[in-house]
Amino acid sequence: MTAPAAQPRRNAAELELLYHISRVLDGSLDLRDVVSPVLESLAEHLGMRYGTLTLLNRQSGEILIEAAHGLAPEQARRVRYRLGEGVTGRVIESGEPAVIPRTSEAPEFLDRTRRGKRPDTSFICVPISVGQEVVGALSVDRLYRPEQDLKEDARLLTIVASMIAQAVQLRRAAQEERERLERENERLRLELRERFRPANIVGNAHEMQLVYDQIAQVARSATTVLIVGETGTGKELVAHAIHYNSDRADRPFVKVHCAALPEGVIESELFGHEKGAFTGAVGERKGRFELANGGTIFLDEIGEVSPALQIKLLRVLQEREFERVGGVRTLKVNVRVIAATNKDLAAQAAGGRFREDLFYRLHVFPIYVPPLRKRKADIGLLADRFLEKYRRETGKPVRRLSSAAIDMLMSYHWPGNVRELENCIERAVLVAEGDVLYPHHLPPTLQTAEATGVRLGETLKDRVGAYERDLLLDALKSARGNMAAAARALGTTPRIFAYKVGQYGLDPKRYR
Repeated sequence: MTAPAAQPRRNAAELELLYHISRVLDGSLDLRDVVSPVLESLAEHLGMRYGTLTLLNRQSGEILIEAAHGLAPEQARRVRYRLGEGVTGRVIESGEPAVIPRTSEAPEFLDRTRRGKRPDTSFICVPISVGQEVVGALSVDRLYRPEQDLKEDARLLTIVASMIAQAVQLRRAAQEERERLERENERLRLELRERFRPANIVGNAHEMQLVYDQIAQVARSATTVLIVGETGTGKELVAHAIHYNSDRADRPFVKVHCAALPEGVIESELFGHEKGAFTGAVGERKGRFELANGGTIFLDEIGEVSPALQIKLLRVLQEREFERVGGVRTLKVNVRVIAATNKDLAAQAAGGRFREDLFYRLHVFPIYVPPLRKRKADIGLLADRFLEKYRRETGKPVRRLSSAAIDMLMSYHWPGNVRELENCIERAVLVAEGDVLYPHHLPPTLQTAEATGVRLGETLKDRVGAYERDLLLDALKSARGNMAAAARALGTTPRIFAYKVGQYGLDPKRYR
């Protein structure tokens, strides 16, 4: 038993030991880094000769030594237990601690770690439990002394085992969270690749096939790309397709709209600034080039940047280095540059409004994105895609465009290109009442005499007749030429529907 006078000293030593072990366990997320220091601390406090931490492999059913004190590595490696086998196997199987006062008198003590003659020892083994699951055991053995209080040592060892169990649980949770985040990141990467792969840029026109071929040619390289095209043609979508089909797909894709940033701000946005570089610079700030390091930076509307900034962009393109605003330290970056413009940069460079050397640095691999009026064969595909998108977003039952609405879309000149078409379909879906989009659902900008197919001088009767014919056609298409079903859809009788079909010279067989 412990003498009363020695008890306070023992308690203080225990507290110091437990505090030290807690600091060690907090020091690393890798359990292998902290177990050996924990065993060293126990050896110093308990005067133990040997100490082991064993873990159960659930798949093989074997109990192996994860870390040991006082044993040679080859001794630790050859030790194997099964559940219920020996003292250690019994402790892990039952979840109950075991105290062996004299190992020489305990046949269940198998002594698989040491060979030859040795002094008699005492052995203490306690389970390590995570929740309701026993995952391993912590054991020590020390020289046998009849007067020593092994129950106190077992109590202390149980506390240490619970601390190790908590560390194991935290590391398991951290590992599971890392794996979850990795799975989520992989899912997002695959989703982005699927979303921005060239096949998902809608369009089968010959002009778009050329764009797809160019994306495939340049995506895997680090070549600078200049995307040229009118506003709303989808230049950013092409930039996405290049990045997410490149070797940098897992790295950042950083967008900068050069025309949207004031001249006094854009330099700081691109290159960052140091603390105190200007009024309001209360701290260091990374720029877009730093944030894009290892990935791609997309400079939209590059033709809008000032001559002073053009010089700095030229240096980045040539040397891949820059300084932050107010800084003197040169920063190196590994960034792939994709720029876009709706201006004729060659003409601007010839007229002195854009630096020629920067133009040639950007114009390494130009990609021209055609306007919508030059790829009218794609209007129907794009309209269907946008119709489906906004039908899902709004919950409207709209499923298709009427023939007259398609004709109207085809005859419009689309100065705003694909973006204008998308806006038109979004608006039409919002105002539509049924499952078909008709010409009157489209914006007023499309409602011209030429676009609607109405000839100047037509009477009201002519126009009503044209609208009635469109209704009959749409009903026949939806019913696949079934006149009875088409009549029900329009809320009329088959006889009246058949009369009207004959009146307008329609052939239901064409739609079967």
